[in-house]
Amino acid sequence: MELRHLRYFVAVAEGLNFTKAAARLRLAQPALSRQVADLEDELGVDLLSRSSHGVRLTEEGKLFLAEARLVLTHVDEAVTKVRALARGEFGELQVGYVPPLDLHILPRALAAFQKTTPGVKVVLHDRGSDELCQDLRDGKLHLALMMQPSEEATAGITFEEVGRYPFFVAMASGHPLSKLKAVPPAKLAKQPLVVLDRKKNSEFHRILKRVFAPLRPNISTEADSVNSLITEIGVGRCVAVVSQLFKEAIGNRLVYRRLTETETVMCVGIARAQNGDLPPSGEKLLATIRATAPG
Repeated sequence: MELRHLRYFVAVAEGLNFTKAAARLRLAQPALSRQVADLEDELGVDLLSRSSHGVRLTEEGKLFLAEARLVLTHVDEAVTKVRALARGEFGELQVGYVPPLDLHILPRALAAFQKTTPGVKVVLHDRGSDELCQDLRDGKLHLALMMQPSEEATAGITFEEVGRYPFFVAMASGHPLSKLKAVPPAKLAKQPLVVLDRKKNSEFHRILKRVFAPLRPNISTEADSVNSLITEIGVGRCVAVVSQLFKEAIGNRLVYRRLTETETVMCVGIARAQNGDLPPSGEKLLATIRATAPG
């Protein structure tokens, strides 16, 4: 039994007329009659009752018509979905990110992506840099938005830069450093710093060491979330080194001063497994991130 047998039978059963069904299918009537008869022979039952008065469905035919319609509908849906998948218009993408990159780059990219590709579901995963790289290698993620990882972490990973962003010092309104137009690392080293926890932000901690070298940052608090970090800054207990992306996302809830006397910037990009097959929808999302990432 082939799908064409089901389609031929449904065409006849819906109109109860071989001639009209044959014309609709662009098939000769004798050939259509033979195909339906072959189907009945294979099933071992009569699906249609034929007489000089016309054609009618048997009880078996009524049941088979309902089931055949379901099968054909399911097959048609499967064909539609697999073709949409091949065009990058259907499916599911697993995308990882390091906070706080979800505050600016991801929302902008996902909003644009969902407008053009509503049939693709993007599942987001909040991870640390090292974990993201491992999940990419293991095939658990298609893409990851992150700061440029260290050389030892990039084995089997391709990293594509999408932007470089300068650093600022975030502080509460009225903080003594707010009187300055810019803050050099030497002045900042004396201040208690709040940072996101090292486990999820190992790359940022490495960057912070380069920013303060040869001095050492005075890290007093490791916050477990962006909201906690904002709270620590807002109450005046600490200041924080943040990127331009953080500044643009959080806005005037805090006060910002440019971090000077350092050439270090935050290099942000998209990572993917070197040997992994990125589906067409993943290529589309990658192109969207390139196009929407702030310069």
